[in-house]
Amino acid sequence: MEIMNPFSFELPTRIEYGIGAVEKLGDCLDDLDAKKILIVTDEGILQSGLAEQVLDTTKNKGLESVVFSGVEPNPKDHNVHDGAEAAQHLGTDCIIAVGGGSPIDCAKGIALVAATGGKIRDYQDPSRITKGLPLIAIPTTAGTGSEITFGSVITDTSENFKFTVKSPLIGPAIALVDPKMTVTMPPALTAATGMDALTHAVEGYTARNAEPIGDALGLYAIELISKYLRRAYNQGDDLEARSGMLLGSIIAGMCFSHSDVASVHCIAEALGGKYDLPHGVCNAVVLAPMMKYNMDYCREKYALVAKAMGFSFKDEEEGCQIAVEEVAKLARDVELPPFRDLGAKEEDLEEIAIKSAKNGSNRDNPRPMEKDDYLEFLVDLFNSGQ
Repeated sequence: MEIMNPFSFELPTRIEYGIGAVEKLGDCLDDLDAKKILIVTDEGILQSGLAEQVLDTTKNKGLESVVFSGVEPNPKDHNVHDGAEAAQHLGTDCIIAVGGGSPIDCAKGIALVAATGGKIRDYQDPSRITKGLPLIAIPTTAGTGSEITFGSVITDTSENFKFTVKSPLIGPAIALVDPKMTVTMPPALTAATGMDALTHAVEGYTARNAEPIGDALGLYAIELISKYLRRAYNQGDDLEARSGMLLGSIIAGMCFSHSDVASVHCIAEALGGKYDLPHGVCNAVVLAPMMKYNMDYCREKYALVAKAMGFSFKDEEEGCQIAVEEVAKLARDVELPPFRDLGAKEEDLEEIAIKSAKNGSNRDNPRPMEKDDYLEFLVDLFNSGQ
């Protein structure tokens, strides 16, 4: 074995995983000595009743709690600022995020701004980040892995541009990862978030700055997601499938947060910032075409992706082809749309290419890409009808 390059691996979040994990919330609040709590969620989760159990737990313990449900999809900078103002007004000493990636990412920003002031965009510079309020994350989707990552993706509404705030200091203190909290996800959301998790695993595993612990996590996440996504999509109350998907999601989150994502996310974030599209859907429709585009730069790893998905092959070349084809087939099987159906306009492709090339994760794509490379890729994808 050749000597490995040096790397660091840090996981600041305590994970409580399993059916019924959310019932440990009361003990977790005691561990954090919480007294005044801001519950961060969105209107959909609030109406579904999933936040009710959390609110009941805080009330039963005699703790002061307020619900902030002003989180939009692709959370906006003003969502963070409004939530931070609510937290400061309450005198919050702990935040609980309930929901998918949007509420959890927003809660990370709220915890930071409420504790240290300023605007969330200020903290795009990681040297300015200090410890925020303690955060407990309770995911209701199996996709983003935000409950254990230490990044927060926020939309700057003045520029329609997504930026990332990233530091171990903003990672949740505790993640309560309970498969029962995900069974109400409708099929379309199951598909989008599931393919989002797969993108995290594939890109985290193949990123140029990948490291061996993350590689192992990425391959296991790919195995779990490819095994369980169709089942979770077709039968939402299949607890084994929901458990497998949620585990795959958090493991994929560990993978990419310790390496990086790459050009699929660069494009997805540019699309999401421009058109306010669902992040998971944008990832899903770009993943297989970008894998094909990158193939010559990570053949060995793509062959191992095919192996993790359960396929045999005679050589590396065949393994690469299988990986690309099976990822595309999985996206079709869960009825995700082709790129052109996202509503992107041909005249906007150059702007999307420029923003993709400026994304901080562009440097970690296996194949080096500049603005013109993105534009060529996007035009080909747009015209292909895929």
